[in-house]
Amino acid sequence: MGAERDRMRIADQQLQQLAQQAGKLLTQQGLMLVSAESCTGGWLGQTVTTIAGSSTWYERGFITYSNVSKQEMLGVGSATLAQYGAVSEQTAKEMVAGAICRSHAQVGVSVTGIAGPDGGTAGKPVGMICFAWMVKDGLARSEVRYLKGDRQVIRSQAVAIALQGVIDLLQDVSPAIA
Repeated sequence: MGAERDRMRIADQQLQQLAQQAGKLLTQQGLMLVSAESCTGGWLGQTVTTIAGSSTWYERGFITYSNVSKQEMLGVGSATLAQYGAVSEQTAKEMVAGAICRSHAQVGVSVTGIAGPDGGTAGKPVGMICFAWMVKDGLARSEVRYLKGDRQVIRSQAVAIALQGVIDLLQDVSPAIA
């Protein structure tokens, strides 16, 4: 029990360090961040808002767990969901684009996936997580990762990857964007 608590504390500290690094880069570039989350259920937003002063660089977060919420809150297309499913790179791209469009932020991140322990299929196994990052009117990236572990570990890893992706994106953005 104590070892598990220590592992969680270390993971939380690592997430906070990533959030601090992302916040520093956003602040330096005069940019705001928006998040669109599904399988992480707000964990990304919670991690970011544990950082004092994050209101200067974190604009808002969308938790869109259902398909209907992805459509209503982010404008994800019903055709996209029908053809590719909620857990797809295509949906992640539409989620981040919708989050930027429906906020005052210039930088966005989205995450959607199957954290388990159920819900996986042969084509979309438990641990399949789709990410997208975007700068308004600029650079965009997306990727699919296959993570291992229980539900908690997969979700924690997804938050870390999402934050690291924000950092990587910002390091490649020209200061002229600000």
